[in-house]
Amino acid sequence: MTYRAPYPDLVFGDYVLSADKTKLNLDYAYNLLCVPSRYSTGLPPERFALVIENSICFSVFHQEKQMGFSRVITDYSEFASLWDVFIDEPYRRKGIGKALMQYVFDHSRLKGIFRWFLMTEDAHGLYQKYGFKTESYNPYVMMKVGAN
Repeated sequence: MTYRAPYPDLVFGDYVLSADKTKLNLDYAYNLLCVPSRYSTGLPPERFALVIENSICFSVFHQEKQMGFSRVITDYSEFASLWDVFIDEPYRRKGIGKALMQYVFDHSRLKGIFRWFLMTEDAHGLYQKYGFKTESYNPYVMMKVGAN
């Protein structure tokens, strides 16, 4: 395996964006993603570490407090799937979501991905700025196995 230098943090005004998992606040991420809410996956706590381990994670901090998160699942060649893009409510509409999206797409290990996927119920305008589009006709149907 080839050694890869760590992806550098990005300073955006008073905010720091980081892909360093050692800086990730696991309680923040778990409560955001797994505690019952509109973002809940219903994932049991004992499996959450695998979610983080097997994803490229991106955190956003303000005065060293985490207030944003996103992650990518990928094979580093053919596909990448963007998940859990989130900025805490008081920090929205300040350009931080756009900075986070750009930080994700600029990540050295994600350059040249053939196809990106995203499922979302909101923030369509943000994602469209990065090339995501709703397909009016798609011969593929999303299917799933597992928990509802």
